[in-house]
Amino acid sequence: MAENGGGPGGPAGENRQVAHNARVWNYWLGGKDHYEVDRRVGDHITGMYPSIREVARADRAFLGRAVRYLAGEAGIRQFLDIGTGLPTVDNTHEVAQRVAPESRIVYVDHDPVVLTHARALLTSTPQGATDYLDADARDPEAILQAAAETLDFTRPVAIMLLGILNFIPDTDQARAVVRRLLDAVPPGSHLAVTHPTLELGGEANADAMRYWNENATPPIVARDREEFARFFEGTELLEPGIVSCARWRAGDGAGGPAEVAQFGAVGRKV
Repeated sequence: MAENGGGPGGPAGENRQVAHNARVWNYWLGGKDHYEVDRRVGDHITGMYPSIREVARADRAFLGRAVRYLAGEAGIRQFLDIGTGLPTVDNTHEVAQRVAPESRIVYVDHDPVVLTHARALLTSTPQGATDYLDADARDPEAILQAAAETLDFTRPVAIMLLGILNFIPDTDQARAVVRRLLDAVPPGSHLAVTHPTLELGGEANADAMRYWNENATPPIVARDREEFARFFEGTELLEPGIVSCARWRAGDGAGGPAEVAQFGAVGRKV
């Protein structure tokens, strides 16, 4: 990414003076869409919490496994991916349309640089559809209204909230967002969520999160298993339930992958 940021050569409204989650996450995933400030903050956090890169990769791998299941065995053909972040490899539409080319995907984010890249890169198969909404995850009404131009909310939808609810610090507000989204979709729809925690060996992440909140944006919060589980009220959790996202349906070989301090789960609306 060019180092001149917003204005000529960069998306309007982009702040390249403060590290931003989408760009730092892209850096941890090995992408190219980040600035020096993002690398500096990302490296500092890695020094405090060395497994953060593994968390980022495990979260991305969870997306692939979850979407393959949803588009395959579950037969879902509509996906609402909120807080998508910067495009990398195997984005939701690519995984879903590889399984079912007619799949329809709406991405939602609220970051100028994400918007610019999404419009350029998130293209669809001829049989399906891919759209991008510039909207805030805290405004589900606006998301649902705009997404209805692409998605049919009388048919099942997979709601993807991967690594986004942790940027809504008020737990009641975060639960209300999930509740409103689930209320808008019919039974048979699915909810996929990942979320950082100080459990699963993530205790050392507390200091890293404090540093993040002092030096980057948006602010982040961890939640425990009980708080995470409440996002799935009104759904039936699929096996294996709430686990480290690295271990959600990741196979049984050699004891499975190492845990990361990021919960992952998928529920089916009943």
